[in-house]
Amino acid sequence: MQNKISEVLLQNWDYVMDIEDWSPPLSTALEGVNSDQAGWKPQGVAGNSIWETVNHLTYYKEHLLNKLKGLPQLPPPESNDATFTVAESGEEAWEQAVAKLKSVHASLREVIEALEEGAYDWGGSGHAPGEEVMSLILHDAYHTGQIVLVRKLQGSWPTNRSF
Repeated sequence: MQNKISEVLLQNWDYVMDIEDWSPPLSTALEGVNSDQAGWKPQGVAGNSIWETVNHLTYYKEHLLNKLKGLPQLPPPESNDATFTVAESGEEAWEQAVAKLKSVHASLREVIEALEEGAYDWGGSGHAPGEEVMSLILHDAYHTGQIVLVRKLQGSWPTNRSF
């Protein structure tokens, strides 16, 4: 039987990607976005495109997945800003970026589901795996809000939504 913390993490993991709760999930925020919309940036130097944000989210999900599975880590980026890069263009590349994000998210869900009670008591330096998962959930929620805002600025977000 799972422990209570794992249940809460899994519930929030599902909310952040697939289930509407207090805010739209990431899958809804990305629904219907084409490559042109994904590449659009608001004016100003501080704005990221949806595609850049998706790649950033995927990088940190892959990073945690590899860490929790004991796999080799991705090459470290020069800076956090370097995780917001897009090297490709076109519909197929955009669809692959979204598919990769969802695939890595699903793989991490399996790891979260298998976490045992001891995964929340960390004797080493840094954060316990459960803490890192919760941090990533909050990270996803933050960036989902940014994606919704970009969609509102570009006029591609529904004026009225029911949830």
